[in-house]
Amino acid sequence: MKIIHVLLMGVLALGAARASDESLAYFGCYTATKSKGIYVARFNSATGKLGAPELAVETTNPSFLALHPYRNYLYAVGEMSGAGKKAGAVSAFALDPVTGKLKLLNQESSGGSGPCYVGLDNNGKHALVANYGSGSVAVLPIKNDGTLCAPSAEVQHVGSSVNPKRQTGPHAHSIFLDSSNHFAFAPDLGLDKILSYRFDAAKGTLTPNDPPFAAVAPGAGPRHLTFHPNHPLAYVVNEMACTVTAFRYDAEHGVLTEIGTYSVLPEGESVKPNYSCAEIRVHPNGTTLYASVRGHDTIAVFTLYPLSGKLKLIQNAPTLGKIPRNFNFDPSGKWLLAAHQNSDNIVVFAIDRKTGQLTPTGQQIEVASCVCIKFRTLD
Repeated sequence: MKIIHVLLMGVLALGAARASDESLAYFGCYTATKSKGIYVARFNSATGKLGAPELAVETTNPSFLALHPYRNYLYAVGEMSGAGKKAGAVSAFALDPVTGKLKLLNQESSGGSGPCYVGLDNNGKHALVANYGSGSVAVLPIKNDGTLCAPSAEVQHVGSSVNPKRQTGPHAHSIFLDSSNHFAFAPDLGLDKILSYRFDAAKGTLTPNDPPFAAVAPGAGPRHLTFHPNHPLAYVVNEMACTVTAFRYDAEHGVLTEIGTYSVLPEGESVKPNYSCAEIRVHPNGTTLYASVRGHDTIAVFTLYPLSGKLKLIQNAPTLGKIPRNFNFDPSGKWLLAAHQNSDNIVVFAIDRKTGQLTPTGQQIEVASCVCIKFRTLD
């Protein structure tokens, strides 16, 4: 009996290990072509296998997604513009962890037009939104049942920069909270600034910090920001200049101080008119940074030196598609999935444990006009 018991426990443990390898990958897509909304597929971290996608819910232009940190809710911006300055929307969905399907809970104004980014605070009590069209940011409280409230804070950016086509006014492109949940940073492509705010988690308000911004080079066009997981460092990808700017981060005062700026292109290669950067992420191990380059259709891989914060470009990995708008790591950190807006495919890459370099696995699926990937682990 004792032997049978031991064997049974081993089988149960194996089943649990296999279950922990499974996660749900959610894909936010533009819906002007073949896509109808948010799609979901199962991903196995042990094998790198990505299952067939299914429609999780129909919704208009869910171009960026955010998952609740500890509850079964998902949030999406509806990237829309129309009559009025507050035409954009943010939707709350209930998530079925068994099927992966989503059900609309409610929808609220994003506080501006052309919302392009949504993220949640560390407690899952507020959604922070960037509105590209109106050049503004907003905070939407989240109720216990997962539904959204009307904005508790709306901040309109003001100003311009040097590019006469794209920087005649503000274009807030994202907004990120630091790990303390005290400071929020909003890269604004139109201003060449990362605006800094004090975030009040009790009231859901944003107050300009002192200093109120960190600047990048004129015409750079800052888009997204990422913090280092273990060191006081932050990195911003500049869409127009095709560069990454490294910052030292003073977490006590919420201040970014530039370390240096690095090209995402191979040495000697200049930026072409159709090149632009999109996503940036630091690997959870803290030693590699990745940035996607549209037009060049590669992911730039940098060795990251945590003590100095400096970067060294070591690879430009072809993404095997057109316009790699977004990418993300699976929960194990062994794989990178790249989403292509114009070739309608999601490609799986293996991440070298020592160097961080990328190798295609041959795994890919078709998802039309995908522009965001988020993972939810399965219990």
